[in-house]
Amino acid sequence: MKITLKRTPEQIELVKAMASRNRTVAYEAQVALAEFIGPVLAEVINQAPTLSNLFTTLQFNADDNPSIPLDLYYDINDEDYIKVYSQSHAGGLPTNQVLPTASEMKIATYGLDTAVSFDRRYAAKSRMDVVSKTFTRAAQEILAKQETTSASLVMGSLAEATTNSTDHVFENGHGGLNFVLDDINKLMTRAKRIQASFLGGSPAGGTAKGITDLIVSPEVVEKLRAMAYNPINTSNGPAASGGTGADGIAAPDELRMSVYSNAGLPEFYGISIMEILELGAGKRFTNVFDTAQTSGDASTGAQLFTTNDDLVIGIDRSRESLIRAVAIDEDSGGEFNLIADDQYSIRQQKIGYFGSLEEGRMVLDNRALVGCIVSA
Repeated sequence: MKITLKRTPEQIELVKAMASRNRTVAYEAQVALAEFIGPVLAEVINQAPTLSNLFTTLQFNADDNPSIPLDLYYDINDEDYIKVYSQSHAGGLPTNQVLPTASEMKIATYGLDTAVSFDRRYAAKSRMDVVSKTFTRAAQEILAKQETTSASLVMGSLAEATTNSTDHVFENGHGGLNFVLDDINKLMTRAKRIQASFLGGSPAGGTAKGITDLIVSPEVVEKLRAMAYNPINTSNGPAASGGTGADGIAAPDELRMSVYSNAGLPEFYGISIMEILELGAGKRFTNVFDTAQTSGDASTGAQLFTTNDDLVIGIDRSRESLIRAVAIDEDSGGEFNLIADDQYSIRQQKIGYFGSLEEGRMVLDNRALVGCIVSA
């Protein structure tokens, strides 16, 4: 993520004006820059390829009390009660609310804020790089808080997810943190089985897609790249280093060349691949899942997880399940409200900004989430 202010004459004069000894002129310049850069920060945050942006945005007025009519999101012949996961504060443990389908559910929102400042002399010298880095840091702080909040919600929902006595999470059992093509195949089947229609049969339009995105660690992407030169059959599991295995069967040449030519793997098997460093054995998001499944139902497959295991998350974004409600500022019309911070006096020789947004996240239907535990 990088925000850059160009050295145009207008922007240079605006930045210089923020260092003016006339407090009125300086404050007006700060406000003008905030009004200009605020929508840009919101756009950058919303387009970052992160876990938090897998949520569908639902906008509401800042002074409104947002709610969702659940009966519009579920089939009328579904069971009488459904499970909705949400958080009462940012980064908190997701709470499972059992609600009737014909209900108006109030959305629990919370504020995410950031405050940044820089020395006034940088503005006086037109150091556009310092001003740009300051706003980049503000966007990074908001994004980091959104990631933590989203991870807590998604991991908690996935750890407890079951549908018709079928766990949404299963263990591949290969050992050695191996992830093979068969695991993707099983993930797709598991996702389709738990997404039956309200009659228990095939949904409208035929078989459900099941998974649109896979959230994986760099180690799992390494295993996907290895399919270009390793066997892909599961009779003997992955071959040893340098070997082919007694029953080793290579992938078709077209698949191997596709993997070899696209080492970045933006998609595999028609599924988008999102690689994040927070997943992996002993990593931050994996530990969140471990904590959530420890306090969950002991009968779920998620209890198979240990601290040395890895986790692959499958998400169906075609379902309106992951919802993010965000407040819209009436004055600017934007999601991110950036204002000049007036706590600094002339004696402190600093220029500051304060940014905030109000949002609430929830999982309306955990059938959009499946997972595969990559066993150690």
